[in-house]
Amino acid sequence: MPTVVVMDVSLSMTRPVPVEGTEDFQRKHLAAHGLTMLFEHMATNYKLEFTALVVFSSLWELVVPFTRDYNTLQEALSNIDDYDKTCLESALQGVSSVVQQEWGASIPCQVVLVTDGCLGIGRGSLHNSLSSLSQRSESNRFPLPFPFPSKLYVMCMANLEELQNSDSLDCLERLIELNNGEGQIFTIDGPLCLKNVQSMFGKLIDVAYTPFHAVLKCGNLSSDVQVFPRPEPVVLDEEIDPMPKSINTELEIVGFIDIADISSPPVLSRHLVLPIALNKEGDDLGTGLTDDLEDENSASQIAGKVPNFCVLLHGSLKVEGMVALVQLGPDWHGILYSQADSKKKSNLMMSLFEPGIEPLPWLGKTSQLGPISDAKENPYGEEDNKSPFPLQPKTKRSYAQNVTVWIKPSGLQTDVQKILRNARKLPEKTQTFYKELNRLRKAALAFGFLDLLKGVSDMLERECTLLPDSAHPDAAFQLSHAAAQLKLASTGSSEHAAYDQNIVPLQTDFSGRGCDRM
Repeated sequence: MPTVVVMDVSLSMTRPVPVEGTEDFQRKHLAAHGLTMLFEHMATNYKLEFTALVVFSSLWELVVPFTRDYNTLQEALSNIDDYDKTCLESALQGVSSVVQQEWGASIPCQVVLVTDGCLGIGRGSLHNSLSSLSQRSESNRFPLPFPFPSKLYVMCMANLEELQNSDSLDCLERLIELNNGEGQIFTIDGPLCLKNVQSMFGKLIDVAYTPFHAVLKCGNLSSDVQVFPRPEPVVLDEEIDPMPKSINTELEIVGFIDIADISSPPVLSRHLVLPIALNKEGDDLGTGLTDDLEDENSASQIAGKVPNFCVLLHGSLKVEGMVALVQLGPDWHGILYSQADSKKKSNLMMSLFEPGIEPLPWLGKTSQLGPISDAKENPYGEEDNKSPFPLQPKTKRSYAQNVTVWIKPSGLQTDVQKILRNARKLPEKTQTFYKELNRLRKAALAFGFLDLLKGVSDMLERECTLLPDSAHPDAAFQLSHAAAQLKLASTGSSEHAAYDQNIVPLQTDFSGRGCDRM
């Protein structure tokens, strides 16, 4: 899941810290040292993680947008300036804006807040923000909880004693509480020094950034794999005394199912399954970064020559059009399948079902599934045109059609430009022109976007006046007809704004021969 690092660059972070052998060492240097350690770990073990860097004082700034280039992040740390007072609320609002703009509101995100525990004074301070929670309107709500699933980790460049002497610890604990209890506060154990900062960031790595390694087994075949992102423990609401369930580190394939029988099932999460190559001594070859480029290349070459069950499984599932049913724990299953990123690239993915004996109703209980050879006759039929499961017939679903999406202005602009391009090529493009026109008309009526119909109608009337003298007479008639029909639909009256009604081309007596005579 993406990570946003939020670093405090207020004046309080410039307070000196006594460190042997160095002069003018500040708390921001401790923070930069800890974050460098975190970035180096992620570059080695979490290469696929997207990370952004935000700095804040009274205002916030996105220094590095989401990237996988950890060298850029480390360079940015060394070039950060000092600013004024701390205003944590504006920083959290900035994080919310950055994440939603890049990932939306459904992708889980981890927020690492690095501060010294001085949370501001007076208006704009965290204490002031928390004390006014009950008096806020909906338009001025506090940014926590975030509108997306998140975990908030607070890294304090201070020890527990220092935080307890002020009300900082209580305010920070209140932040975690407001984020639905998702997150944790880390403090420096003992005096402020580089060693203790490393220890604190090491605890964060253990909690949130430890790669999940497992063994994928199928009969006598097995392969060491990394599951990314790390699967989170699942808590079932139906249980009286719910306990978090974690997947096993031994993932056993219990069978294979036709991909059409699985269809598009509801899942808890999706993960990449990456093979880890091991040499004869059992050391990792497929993960980690070597310091020497030649060593890295030789390790990759060795890994590419070693047979790997994970690679075999991926290729087989892709060719056969099947999924592998994998056991994650007691009464808990998932599926392994090949998912294509592009025409040439695909990945082995794992989707986790909800824990239970019957995760997909149409498959029944997973414990009662068996091989085809146990059946008296082939349940798929001699021509492989049937299914033993109660699946829906192969009808054309709504989401399989080309639906009109106008989430971004560019999508709407493209559709309007397509109509205008065809309008300039009338009458040759008459059929395409009306097809695109009716598609836009239906979408506008469905969205209640009647002003769009009026606007496109005005555009077509303008195009009609700009037609050159050499244009076919039929073009002017068709443009005027289409503009008039759109203008009638824009009124919203039931007679002219029926969704199922299409604008049909105007029947004229003009032809290509008539155009030649003129």
